[in-house]
Amino acid sequence: MEQQSIPTHSLKEKAISFLQLVASGKVREAYERYIEPDFCHHNPYFRGDVDSLKLAMAENAAQNPNKILEVKLAIQEGDTVAVHSHVRQNPDDHGGAVVHIFRFHNSRIVEMWDIGQPIPEDSPNENGMF
Repeated sequence: MEQQSIPTHSLKEKAISFLQLVASGKVREAYERYIEPDFCHHNPYFRGDVDSLKLAMAENAAQNPNKILEVKLAIQEGDTVAVHSHVRQNPDDHGGAVVHIFRFHNSRIVEMWDIGQPIPEDSPNENGMF
């Protein structure tokens, strides 16, 4: 894939802002601000088009109005950004470790992958997941 010539220094901030808006229930604003109309995603639980994921995110936000997203790490390479987060549906939830990978074009998100792993209540690993 050809590397973009536009500045990419703010792509990490855009990816994080998108996730924070979605987590806070502002799904429509997040999509209007950051998502390209021909966006596609790779979440296996929904159709791969923009509207299916947007609807699922809006439904999840309505069901979990106290969702907490804490970004632990964001890495950018060219037009690709990976964000590692601790996501909890509410303050009492152990939550999960989630990695979102975004591909940008002209400073807007055109493709996304997301991978999640629940945080176990008991783990032998003293380092934790973060």
